[in-house]
Amino acid sequence: MTLTPDITLIGGGIIGLLTAREFHNAGARVALIEKGFIGQESSWAGGGILLPIYPWRQAEAISDLVLQSLKIYPNLMAQLFADTGLDPEWTPCGMLITQNPDAQAAISWCQRYGVTYSAPEEAYFASLNSNPSKPLWLPDIAQVRNPRLLKTLQQDLRNKGITVYEHCELTALHCRNQHVEAIDTTRGRFAVNHLAITSGAWSGGLYQRLFAGLTDTLPDIAPIKGQMLLFDAQPDTLPFMVLEGDHYLIPRRDGKILVGSTVEHDDFNKTTTATAKTDLNQFALNLLPALHNYPLVKHWAGLRPGTTQGIPYIARHPDIDNVSINAGHFRNGLVMGPASAQLLADLVLNRPPHVNPELYQFGRLQ
Repeated sequence: MTLTPDITLIGGGIIGLLTAREFHNAGARVALIEKGFIGQESSWAGGGILLPIYPWRQAEAISDLVLQSLKIYPNLMAQLFADTGLDPEWTPCGMLITQNPDAQAAISWCQRYGVTYSAPEEAYFASLNSNPSKPLWLPDIAQVRNPRLLKTLQQDLRNKGITVYEHCELTALHCRNQHVEAIDTTRGRFAVNHLAITSGAWSGGLYQRLFAGLTDTLPDIAPIKGQMLLFDAQPDTLPFMVLEGDHYLIPRRDGKILVGSTVEHDDFNKTTTATAKTDLNQFALNLLPALHNYPLVKHWAGLRPGTTQGIPYIARHPDIDNVSINAGHFRNGLVMGPASAQLLADLVLNRPPHVNPELYQFGRLQ
């Protein structure tokens, strides 16, 4: 770095990439540091549904970020496609929720946030082996194809000239008077003006390792494993996303169908298991019998950044004057990502915030 960046981000997943883009677009000089490859952890591993699972069962703080992000997504996807020539496959294919015992809460949530909904027609169940109970059809809910969105964002950052360091791990801080002056990494020492942690599931451990002697205010973020499957189906085998119980099917444009997912507390272990594979496979074959005609081609796991209620930390640190965080999005990093990036930039750049920042501060009840 020949000039000290205005902001240095630690962590190159979807949150780090979107945050880097947001700061750059606001006129800041940005550097992004990633200990491995950009976008290869939970951002790559997720399904890409742009809606939390049963959002009416989630905290209001999650809905606020989600709805702000959904306002941003259409223009963001169009701009990325235009600027890079790469298609992130933002697809508003709709979502069918087959069983919804808290139907009134769902309808109230949709009405409150202006989300279009209806009772699905019988034709929606023609290819499914389901026992619907108060089903709900959400026609405007979209998905993105995670690996392609990440590839698009990386290209966009390169086009913008944003400095990106891969295989560069943060190892130490140099702090004076509660102000970080420089960082040590496996690729050398860098001066910093403002340091933002966007390291996903690793953020909690990073704070504990590097900041414990400087402050008692640390984020409570832990890894939560999720496993998924992929079937190599043909286009139009399933035209929309389906959520049934705790699992879901996501059809990509080329016909491939994702099956997800598990929620496992297993520290930083990304090993796939035969039990999860069997459970997800049985769910998929039972719900969509047409999948018996197609091969199961992939099984993988990722580590989500979990917090007690799934509410991320998006805040300036209360004790260290040039440190902030944007992490802890659990299952919803993609759907909350644009609004999260916007909020952190609002806070650091002293812009009027688009959502209430008090809900995402250090020390707030989880």
